[in-house]
Amino acid sequence: MYFICLVNPIITVLTVGRFFPFKPSKQINKCDLWRKVAKAKGLSQEARKRLKWVIYYHALAGRNARLTCRHFGIPPKTFYKWFDRFDETNLGSLEDKSRVPRSTRQKEYTNLQYLRVVELRKQYIRYGKMKLLKLYQARFPDDLNITSWKIQCIIQRANIYYHPQKQARINRKRVLSQKRKKITDLKMKKIKGFLLCLDTVTFYWMGRKRYIVTAIDKWTKVAFARMYTSHSSYNTRDFLYRLHFLLDGKIDNIQTDNGSEFKKHFDRGCAKLKLLHYHSRVKTLKDNPDNERFNRTLKEEFI
Repeated sequence: MYFICLVNPIITVLTVGRFFPFKPSKQINKCDLWRKVAKAKGLSQEARKRLKWVIYYHALAGRNARLTCRHFGIPPKTFYKWFDRFDETNLGSLEDKSRVPRSTRQKEYTNLQYLRVVELRKQYIRYGKMKLLKLYQARFPDDLNITSWKIQCIIQRANIYYHPQKQARINRKRVLSQKRKKITDLKMKKIKGFLLCLDTVTFYWMGRKRYIVTAIDKWTKVAFARMYTSHSSYNTRDFLYRLHFLLDGKIDNIQTDNGSEFKKHFDRGCAKLKLLHYHSRVKTLKDNPDNERFNRTLKEEFI
């Protein structure tokens, strides 16, 4: 396209595209926009998985819910539940809602009971709740509503312990154990890379102590092992990165025991790779039978 201008009998030809450059506007696909927003907001792994259902429904399945359910192997009831909850303007609607009960139990002991139990506890600092209950009933026979559970609640509320520092460490461990995800809470799926089971093997060779970190896919039985000179969380994180590279990042969940080598740096590595970390129950070998059997094979046939 050209313009011809007459300026003092000189004819000047101007090319519009040359002197007035412009770039065609690119229309952003709605599904691509959802992906960018989900990445920017840092949605959880479960929410991003549900977003994939919605994107597949709109982009590839031709708005066919049954085809989407067959592709991802999910029941229609589950798909419709999250599809109805999905809000284009708020991708956080795909996150799990809080399951905290609306109303919680309040204290059931009276102020008089509190003062009496505190007095008994200070007098018999090493007695447990059952012994204190007997003493309480003998000293105050008119109070029939006292129970050992109420005495325990009062002791915790007043924080009266024989070893306060030791009890504080025990309480912190209890809180951490409650926050950890247990393997019994995971709904198993027979999918490659869905669950990788990790463990540590300790052995001595020529007077030296060595640690072998092992991993095995629960369903495909693909196994990987690597030896380290210490069982620190830094080394297990290194092992996790190598395992992630070996399987091309096709890992969804990680299962370990409650050892110290699977804390701190290892947890940070799981968070960086966006992997869910599940723990076996304490002293329950049946929670991780695949890895235990692989460890036996490793010892008998290789080491």
